Amino acid sequence: MKAVHFGAGNIGRGFIGLLLHNAGYEITFVDVNDSLVAELQAKGQYAVRLANEQGDTYLVDHVTAIDGKNIALVAEAIAEADIVTTAVGVTVLKHIAAAVAKGIELRLARENTALPVIACENALGGSTVLKQLVYEHLPEELKAKAELHVAFPDAAVDRIVPLQQHEDPLLVVVEPFYEWTVERSPLLASLPEIEGIHYVDQLEPYIERKLFTVNTGHCVAAYHGYLRGYETIQEAMKDSEVIAEVKGALQETGAVLIERYSFNEKDHGQYIGQILERFTNPHLLDEVSRIGRSPIRKLSPNDRLVRPALLAYEYGISADHLTTAMAAALHFHNEEDPEAVELQLAIQEIGLIPAVTKYTGIDEQHSLHQEVVRHYRELGLAANSAGKGMSK
Repeated sequence: MKAVHFGAGNIGRGFIGLLLHNAGYEITFVDVNDSLVAELQAKGQYAVRLANEQGDTYLVDHVTAIDGKNIALVAEAIAEADIVTTAVGVTVLKHIAAAVAKGIELRLARENTALPVIACENALGGSTVLKQLVYEHLPEELKAKAELHVAFPDAAVDRIVPLQQHEDPLLVVVEPFYEWTVERSPLLASLPEIEGIHYVDQLEPYIERKLFTVNTGHCVAAYHGYLRGYETIQEAMKDSEVIAEVKGALQETGAVLIERYSFNEKDHGQYIGQILERFTNPHLLDEVSRIGRSPIRKLSPNDRLVRPALLAYEYGISADHLTTAMAAALHFHNEEDPEAVELQLAIQEIGLIPAVTKYTGIDEQHSLHQEVVRHYRELGLAANSAGKGMSK
């Protein structure tokens, strides 16, 4: 069996690549990083090490890579593949859509077997987004045929893969925990299910459970950790005040999820506990700057802070910790992060209140908006009184 995977970075190799390999696939990675492509071509294998006490290590072999800029070569690989996956970031999907479309066009001319195309991105409806982009490049007469033979099931993915540097550029260290949840598609019913994937009939509850728990909790830890001068999530999660903010936010999002999807309260409480354990894994070093990056995206109306806060308001649930986290995100400043730079400039140039409205989409008359502004000023006073960053 053959897989084509877009994105040969740490997540692509350490998460999706490992699972596809364990399920029996030979993998062709597609990437625009010339040195990474050359390494994979030369070695044909790489190692994945788990961040646990034993340091369990797995060899992923029968792999190669091709230059993502060579559309003809990428299309040929897709035409011969049994599955296509991505882990490139949702904003990059538009850049791979033409190659995917060309591969589908070649495939439809040769055979009629079903092809799953799964975007394993940290976003709602990633595969649906990719499908729309791909169809913009497909000839009109092929779209109906593609509907019969190519499926784009949405997916939710969860595994912490921190930034890392090793002497071996292909080695990846990942946390032991993972979840890869994929929506069932009638078109793929004839294909065997892939070991390691959890298939569900309705994906939205699992996407929002992950987004509102893992992603929300992670960024709450990052933004409060940043304000207190910590460099890693693991350091921040040793601070009782940071832990209290994270737990408080996850209690709020948990109440939203239970109300919205009728999750079992005890089971969800255990899920939160598992997430908190993952954040404190001593064998991982996850930088606050990485988790906190792209604050504009993370403050957007449908993302991990604003969306659960708005739902909490709708259900009559407190969102005090979520609005505090939103305020902390507005304080996040990193000169190497374009979004952080833009956010700070906007606050300076147009003012705090218009900036909150601009980036969260919440009207200034809304009580949540007012709470964000209040918490922002309180956090600023606390930071100023402690000097550079709050006291550890």
